[in-house]
Amino acid sequence: MNKTVHKELRSLSHLIFRTIENRSNKKKIESMSGNNGCIIGYLSDNRERDVFQRDLEKEFGITRSTASKVVNLMEQKGLVEKRSVSYDARLKKLVLTEKSEAIAHLMSDDMAKLESVLTDGFSESELDTLYSYIDRMKNNLKKYKPSQKEEN
Repeated sequence: MNKTVHKELRSLSHLIFRTIENRSNKKKIESMSGNNGCIIGYLSDNRERDVFQRDLEKEFGITRSTASKVVNLMEQKGLVEKRSVSYDARLKKLVLTEKSEAIAHLMSDDMAKLESVLTDGFSESELDTLYSYIDRMKNNLKKYKPSQKEEN
């Protein structure tokens, strides 16, 4: 079988997903969907600033209605709270609850372990090169517009 970049990246992605699914803290955070985990991680990583629903829309490339549904469900599950900000009565920032703070800590530990395993044996220079290749591929895909001929 011939190697191709997309097959290799897909294979790597599946291995990463399986590793995450078998992580040590999985049982402690099992009731949470992957999307909720991503949002908790994002809120945790950005706790030094106010984060609003529109930030989630931009970060995750989701529509306003999808973000609204996800945030409302997370609020019902006790994972986030909406809090007013002093500088604009119309805005509600998203804040992690104690429950999601504990989950964020567990996820952070798991992701640090995964990152360590993925990058084991790579030099800083090799990692910089890898990231530049990945960025280039992402930019190539963002610029790519299939022609009508290709779609048929």
